[in-house]
Amino acid sequence: MTQGYRLTANASLRDRNTFGVPAMAPWLIEVDDASALADVLALPQVVGSDSLVIGGGSNLLFAGDAPGAVITMATRGLQLLSDDGQQARVRADAGVAWHPLVMWTLEQGLCGLENLALIPGTAGASPIQNIGAYGTEVGEFISVVEALDRRSGTMVRLDREACAFAYRDSVFKREADRYLVTAVEFVLPRTPQLRLDYAGIREELVAMGVGAPTARDVGDAVVRIRQRKLPDPAVVGNAGSFFKNPILSQAQADALQVDYPTLPVFRGDAEHNRKLSAAWMIEACGWKGHRDGDAGVSAAHALVLVNHGLATGAQLLSIARRIADSVHARFGVAIEPEPKIIGARW
Repeated sequence: MTQGYRLTANASLRDRNTFGVPAMAPWLIEVDDASALADVLALPQVVGSDSLVIGGGSNLLFAGDAPGAVITMATRGLQLLSDDGQQARVRADAGVAWHPLVMWTLEQGLCGLENLALIPGTAGASPIQNIGAYGTEVGEFISVVEALDRRSGTMVRLDREACAFAYRDSVFKREADRYLVTAVEFVLPRTPQLRLDYAGIREELVAMGVGAPTARDVGDAVVRIRQRKLPDPAVVGNAGSFFKNPILSQAQADALQVDYPTLPVFRGDAEHNRKLSAAWMIEACGWKGHRDGDAGVSAAHALVLVNHGLATGAQLLSIARRIADSVHARFGVAIEPEPKIIGARW
């Protein structure tokens, strides 16, 4: 044990990625104190190496071993910074597990994150991918991201505008080698503005016997839906939705709906574009429930690639590429993976 961090040589990463695929790192560095990051980045095991920062490993596919040292934030602080009765500011260290954070905010009577319940991963990873589900993106509620800027060697605080959030994207993803997220601050309202018109949430609340839902009720409904539709990574290795929903121009989307009237189409990130359901297209190509050995596609949700036990990341990547090729061949639409792929190119 070194002050502020822990070093492990020749570390297995199988238990540090939710796919549960085998991978090794020459060094694993677990950071318990964000103030030790400058020392960590100056270590000979890190300097000059192609280091990788991971959170809960829920947005990664190891198609090979880590090329250099792997750094993970083990900080767990969570606090209410301020509360004026209308909204509250919450600070979560990067290592705080995401779903317990969501449940904690709901227990405090805070709203906004309920549609993001049961997403695997950590608070520190949430802004990188701008995680989203059921009509909500986390970037809407982030006020500040604290990070170490490796370019300047200083700690910085980036406001929402500087984070440059977009669909499954942010400055942290676009400049992955620059920023190392250490904490996230959220501004959460106490008066709910519930989003119920997405993927069966209203129907789930009816099934729960809830007539006038609270934010906590919505969170519970989302948990029930996700548990029913998505496999538990603790039981079957997966990283949740593997493919992003593609965004096309409205004209392109309209043309596709002429040929495929039941293709689900949603408003994109602007008035002039539309988001298409990747799951629908993948299922239409016959991939739902497909299995090659222990690598396959969930029988419950076509967006989810699964490791039934002994699949390698390379085997899962092979299936993903074949899925993307078939969708492009049939619909003329390119779909891209959500997880970061290590050890291979997409």
